[in-house]
Amino acid sequence: MAEKTLIKDPKIDELFKAGAHFGFVKSRRHPSSKPFIFGSKNKIEIFDLEKVKTELEKALKFVSDMGKEGSLVLFVGGKSEARLAVKNAGEAISMPYVNGRWIGGTLTNFPEIRKRVLKLENLLSQKEKGELGKYTKKERLLIDREIAKLNLYFSGLYLMKALPKLLVVIDPKKEHIAVSEAKRMKIPVVALAGTDCNLYSVDYAIPANDASVSSINLITKDIVSAYKSGLAERKPVEGQAETK
Repeated sequence: MAEKTLIKDPKIDELFKAGAHFGFVKSRRHPSSKPFIFGSKNKIEIFDLEKVKTELEKALKFVSDMGKEGSLVLFVGGKSEARLAVKNAGEAISMPYVNGRWIGGTLTNFPEIRKRVLKLENLLSQKEKGELGKYTKKERLLIDREIAKLNLYFSGLYLMKALPKLLVVIDPKKEHIAVSEAKRMKIPVVALAGTDCNLYSVDYAIPANDASVSSINLITKDIVSAYKSGLAERKPVEGQAETK
């Protein structure tokens, strides 16, 4: 790997400690990530963290602007390394999330998805109030199975009462259907993207390790902080309730 003196920078150091610089083997590299590759070590390509920081700052500025508008953000990341971070990010700013399998039509057929979420809410409400006692044991078993199935796919979408204004995606290659739907619906996408991802497929790509829990945690926390920062500057219109 070519020698390069890194500028002493707290953010670059933080990215390095989180392992954000690790990519994949060269054979998996998507051409769009080439400008951000510093070199390789033990056949694993390494991101140039100075360039990563620059792209991260661009993405965070955009997220902050979304916060200033109080825009609805949908976090997406179904891979095992991302599930908890995606859930935590959504809950931290009271935003919806998908941390399991993406259901086709979540954006392009939103009215139908919303119906399923409302059905889940209704069934859970009935169960909590003890209103399912009127059904037979077999019927209650079937209802419990339906609740479990709906909860698996839609539990993170309670707060998505309208289409989001922004998608935050972990690994746009894996979540290509979500990215494609966002593009069709003209919803901008901010994505943490590894060396195997097409950076041109999203609006704001953060070229960094998207397969490490520590790297994903760091980037999602930065995104949450940026949104909160923007939200703190939001000036509600007098006489109007804040909407997302």
